[in-house]
Amino acid sequence: MGNLKQYGFYDYLRSEFPSQIIVENTELCNYSCIHCPHHIFEKSSKYRGRNLDLSLHKKLIDEIASAGKGYCQYIRYAALGETLLQSNFIEMIEYAGKYSGALLNITTNGLLLTEKKAYSLLNAGVNTFDVSIDAYSEKVYRKIRKNGDLIKVRNNCLKLIKIIKRGKYKAKMIVSFVEQPFNHKEKNKFVKFWKNAGANFVVIRPMHSASGSIKEIAQKIRKNAQKRTPCIYPWERLVLNPRGLVSYCPAEWGYQGCFADLRKTTIKKIWQGSFMERLRKAHLENNFSKFPFCRQCPDWRLVIWPGRGRNYSEMMEKIVKK
Repeated sequence: MGNLKQYGFYDYLRSEFPSQIIVENTELCNYSCIHCPHHIFEKSSKYRGRNLDLSLHKKLIDEIASAGKGYCQYIRYAALGETLLQSNFIEMIEYAGKYSGALLNITTNGLLLTEKKAYSLLNAGVNTFDVSIDAYSEKVYRKIRKNGDLIKVRNNCLKLIKIIKRGKYKAKMIVSFVEQPFNHKEKNKFVKFWKNAGANFVVIRPMHSASGSIKEIAQKIRKNAQKRTPCIYPWERLVLNPRGLVSYCPAEWGYQGCFADLRKTTIKKIWQGSFMERLRKAHLENNFSKFPFCRQCPDWRLVIWPGRGRNYSEMMEKIVKK
């Protein structure tokens, strides 16, 4: 524990610049999923229904194209809500596709992923669509993804797969399934259906607690007693949220991990700065006296370092090479 030979910058993890940037482009969401804390966040004083400003996104992309060139593997648009709800999202992706030099990944619930929008995103340069579905049957979907419509989502995804093949786009399709009590019995049906449908990857994800935000899940994870090891995130990624603030954690809600304002600095300075150095040191030494948010988070148990199992970055590398 606390050994740079075990944890630190190696493989695709680079000290010069984050290997991935998470762009949370909007706070808005059209769902109310039972495993997501958005419904709690939406009622909090920190929620404003914000969208990320286009000029700040442009600043980010320009820096990725310059200081991040060769280091930043991909940009993941994941949102604090539903990415496709931002009215000028296509414009945002067009700029990133034209100038960033990085792979573009969009996470969505798929409800708004119409044929017209699919073509726009593909032509803008999206490399990977990651659609969160979490159920095989309509009955289970209604329990988990409240306000959603499985038939519409499934049809949108099937059309997208056909569009990609017909248009000979290089884009890939991921469908994901967060395993939980309501859906675990239909996991195998889900995997079989989407593999047969032509999805490039079918991902089964474990339940996480959104960095401790979902108390019931956090308690269950903490019961799995383990000696604490460093979380990969301080060595792997940064998050830009709709407020224009930068966070060190992609799973936090309510802006608890924010520590810099991108309007006043750069990603490179943030990544190489003293705050991130102190955060990494805290993880290596398992001393979170000055980082209470990390101390209370149980989700470090679920992260995977390079070479120790398939993590998201390694999956992305494989999927792009297919």
